Amino acid sequence: MPIIESAKKRVRITERKTRRNRLLKSRLKTAIKRFERAALEGDREKSSQELVRVQKIIDQSVAKGILHKNNAARKKSRLARLYNKTAS
Repeated sequence: MPIIESAKKRVRITERKTRRNRLLKSRLKTAIKRFERAALEGDREKSSQELVRVQKIIDQSVAKGILHKNNAARKKSRLARLYNKTAS
């Protein structure tokens, strides 16, 4: 355990940020799974709504530093490709 006050504070801040990051990553993964489920069921309207929702969450994750922008672009591209493949 840290002895210096500033080190104790850093531990508290790290724990807080870790909880926040874990929450946001979980939210992102859940949104992706919901979209994939809707796309594979063939429900075009629901999958369209879920695609918009998951793309928004991906963009928010980039803004908050959870994902790298290239990683986000790759995820969005793959999800769009899945949507287009199942839609046709």
